[in-house]
Amino acid sequence: MAIGTKELAITELDSYENERLAEELKKAKAELFNLRFQSATGQLESHGRVRQVKRDIARIYTVLRERELGIRVTPVAAPAKAAKATKKTEQADAAADTKEA
Repeated sequence: MAIGTKELAITELDSYENERLAEELKKAKAELFNLRFQSATGQLESHGRVRQVKRDIARIYTVLRERELGIRVTPVAAPAKAAKATKKTEQADAAADTKEA
């Protein structure tokens, strides 16, 4: 990714739930508004930042649309935690079996 913020890389956006994506989109739009306002008044220092924010907005819209179409899967937090808990219990059981033997 040559342009854009590192926090909003596609791999990061994939891990966000739809509500978090909506929040990020709202923040990015507000930032773009402020940058445009600064540009109009001649106070903008980093002109490249406008382009970065526009691309971040486009990435968020792309991820949301791909989820609507079923191309990307919406992350589910509960099964991931359950899988970790299951793995830990399996390791604990294996350790207990080793001690008994």
